[in-house]
Amino acid sequence: MIFPLIFIAVLVAHLSLLRLPYYWDEAGYYIPAAWDFFRTGSLIPFSTLSNAHPPLPSLCLALAWKLFSFSPLVTRTTMCLVSAVALTAVWKLALTVTGRQSVAAVTVALTAIYPVFFAQSSLAHADMFATAATLWALAFLLQRKLWPAALCFALAALAKETAIVTPLALALWQLRLALRSPQKREPLRAAALLCLPVIPLALWYFYHWHRTGYIFGNPEFLRYNATQTLTPLRVLLAFAHRVMHVTLHMNLFVPVLLTLGCMLLPPATEDDGTERRRISFEDQAIFYVVILANLLLFSVLGGALLTRYLLPLYPLVLLLCVNTFHRRLRDWSALVALSTAGFIIGLFVNPPYRFAPEDNLEYVTVIRLQQKAIAQILAHYPGATVLTAWPATDELQKPELGYVSRPVPVTAIDNFSLPQIHRAASLDQPYTVGLIFSTKYDPPRLLLSLGRRNEALDTRFFDFHRDLPPRTIARLLDGQVVWSMDSKGQWAAVLHFDRPQVARWPLE
Repeated sequence: MIFPLIFIAVLVAHLSLLRLPYYWDEAGYYIPAAWDFFRTGSLIPFSTLSNAHPPLPSLCLALAWKLFSFSPLVTRTTMCLVSAVALTAVWKLALTVTGRQSVAAVTVALTAIYPVFFAQSSLAHADMFATAATLWALAFLLQRKLWPAALCFALAALAKETAIVTPLALALWQLRLALRSPQKREPLRAAALLCLPVIPLALWYFYHWHRTGYIFGNPEFLRYNATQTLTPLRVLLAFAHRVMHVTLHMNLFVPVLLTLGCMLLPPATEDDGTERRRISFEDQAIFYVVILANLLLFSVLGGALLTRYLLPLYPLVLLLCVNTFHRRLRDWSALVALSTAGFIIGLFVNPPYRFAPEDNLEYVTVIRLQQKAIAQILAHYPGATVLTAWPATDELQKPELGYVSRPVPVTAIDNFSLPQIHRAASLDQPYTVGLIFSTKYDPPRLLLSLGRRNEALDTRFFDFHRDLPPRTIARLLDGQVVWSMDSKGQWAAVLHFDRPQVARWPLE
């Protein structure tokens, strides 16, 4: 009965978000990929560049649309269902390693409201699919159910290719155990089964190569996420970011610091005088292997330091924290309350440093701003060609994303930095309206900054840039700001330019 209760709770918590149009990478890849499969049965998307991501998320979303309808409501409800599957795995995992329902319940609750996990619970990204499968695989593995674990790891890899790092790291760990144990048969068998998920992933890549000529997606995607990320300094900086992501980000420092404080205390005792149970060192070792392997992988791969790549790690960190609360204090409810308060604050209050809006409910602000800006363009400049950047280019051209009812012609630039605005000024395309918005979150008061040198490194390695303000863009392009709105460091504006425009005569 745990799963339906969790699903209902997740769905109710996200009710106000279920009809939102699609956001950022949803609009840029995952929804178009699933939409192409839904309409044509093509596993390889053609309305967007193929990144060689495995097809499981597209299959699941297309099935939901086939059963109910194609709409953001169905999509986001489906993602809440997948999130509930992941949280049920957290329950099973916590119960397996601690034997305490109270610890399991608190871990599930804290995971569900942790800002990164909460935000991703209704967003159509592959990461939640991979997280649900990975967590169930770990739950089966810790119960010594190797075949179900291997199957779930295979599903995780078919949801997102980078999920393969977890079973491979655990296979190496099992080989290490085999070398140190007189009983080698069981760890060797476990290592062999944990390598099996490579097979379906390899078959997918072979199919993708056969159909497109590329194994790992289009060359630009491969360059951005793999080949240009291999600079040693960049890897070191990325690893430092990743460590902060699993210890400090979005108020995660609250339970982590409380855990470090609890470690200074002796273990609490039960009523019969026995010490409260710790997570066994063998099970903890599996957690640490998974955490370290993912931190290392996503320090080397991934052009953007998105925290959703680390989504399977947050339940493991929180489980270690919660069990420490329980083990070290007889009355540990105050620590749970402090952690809960920190996470709820993190959902609504932005941190004093730059972050991706999809890490908390700030992404809703971005969607609302762009909805209002597009509504202004449709109301006052119907038929205009719009100068803008991704993802607004897709939002204006693809009605299935939920922003427009028919395609709007666009002129695309990369962002709204000074070099790109100079490029826009030299274009001979007949745009007369601009949809300008913040492509990076820039907090009004940047309290935590490492200075200009760090900003230069972010620009060099992590695609950081500064968007020009709307009035500056309007001045450089000989236009005027006709509408603007800002909220907590995010902004959007509509600009009008006095430029010659090619008349479009109806063909009817």
